[in-house]
Amino acid sequence: MRRFAIALLAAPFALAALAQEKPVGLKNAPGREKIESNCSGCHSLDYIPMNSPFLDAAMWNAEVTKMIRAFGAPISDDDAKAIVDYLAKNYGTP
Repeated sequence: MRRFAIALLAAPFALAALAQEKPVGLKNAPGREKIESNCSGCHSLDYIPMNSPFLDAAMWNAEVTKMIRAFGAPISDDDAKAIVDYLAKNYGTP
């Protein structure tokens, strides 16, 4: 009973914290729509800016290839190229 009361009292604070979370806004550039339509169905787009300090163009290519081959993401070759180009240009390291 005590745990239930604590959870009931904590719920408004948890909801308030969630309400303040902002959705990820990717950079507006060619290829963004391919990311939003192909990638967001399986995982959060938060991974893109979160990983961007560590990935160069080759590593972004490897990530997209991994999503297709290892995880079975249904991404066409043309879309994969557009996604890698977008990631490398907008979120890649030099």
